Amino acid sequence: MKITRIFSIAFLSATLFMVSCKDEAAEREAEEKMEMEKQEAEMEQKRADSLAMVETQKRERDERATSINGAMMYDDMTIVENASTSDDLSTLVAAVKAADLVETLNSEGPFTVFAPTNAAFDKLPAGTVDNLMKAENKAKLKGVLTYHVVSGNVMAADLQKMIKDGNGTATLKTVNGGQLTAMVKDGKVRLKDAKGNTSTVTVTDVKQSNGVVHVIDTVVMPSA
Repeated sequence: MKITRIFSIAFLSATLFMVSCKDEAAEREAEEKMEMEKQEAEMEQKRADSLAMVETQKRERDERATSINGAMMYDDMTIVENASTSDDLSTLVAAVKAADLVETLNSEGPFTVFAPTNAAFDKLPAGTVDNLMKAENKAKLKGVLTYHVVSGNVMAADLQKMIKDGNGTATLKTVNGGQLTAMVKDGKVRLKDAKGNTSTVTVTDVKQSNGVVHVIDTVVMPSA
């Protein structure tokens, strides 16, 4: 009888121990599950925060950009990178490549570029562009293109001030070595080249990572 009682107590103790162990295991499992769910929630929140940050940065980038007939020009891209995305500037980009000026206009700069549109190039006499694109005319093409480039950042407000300070005209020294004369007519900035031809600035202050672009409607030509 005594032995039976001892076995009963031992069995009960073992049973209670096993139940206790199971409870502890279940509790640990529940805690581990909660911790895992917490970590997953934190990771999900971080992903959501990261996506929100990317969206905010993209929106802010788009707000700083300037559109040239639907093509977005971004201030964290170079002059050539931006121009390459615009159908309206495809002739200019092709000319820059033919003149081996891509590396120059992708460099730190800064440069101010008066960028002729395709329509501006189309105003030139028939065959002019094709002739300039020939390998033997690379030096001449480079001269024409660099006549559209000024060192430094010349924003529209800067140019307007230069014109005002110059009593109606401002002289810009180009990378070509020649000069452009800027003036205001009918409320718009116009450039007069070495041959007396004029071009109108149609889009201003297109910021680039290495300068600024102003779009013009006519190709300006150096004296030679």
